[in-house]
Amino acid sequence: MKEPAWVQTLGAAVTVCDAQGIILGMNEASARVFEREGGEALVGKSVFSCHPEPARSKLSAMLEQGERNIYTIEKQGKQKMILQLPWYDQGRFGGMVEISVELPASIPHFVRG
Repeated sequence: MKEPAWVQTLGAAVTVCDAQGIILGMNEASARVFEREGGEALVGKSVFSCHPEPARSKLSAMLEQGERNIYTIEKQGKQKMILQLPWYDQGRFGGMVEISVELPASIPHFVRG
């Protein structure tokens, strides 16, 4: 899967898998994040090989049910927001997109009415 140019330079790591968990594509930032696991060579491989338990079971359930998962993590002193979202092709569940965004030390919060 060839991503559009804007996906490659987006300020976030983007990884896409199909409904069976096969990695279809990753942008440059994602390849750097997963460099120790193989980087771009992960395309065509199972996303389950990149996740330990219990994350593997959680991801399996998400793929079966087409549900999203949003959380934050801290790793090596950096906080990130992880968005794992279902994608669809002509109304049919196609798989998941993971977007990982590094967060600043403080984030403004606005309540709009």
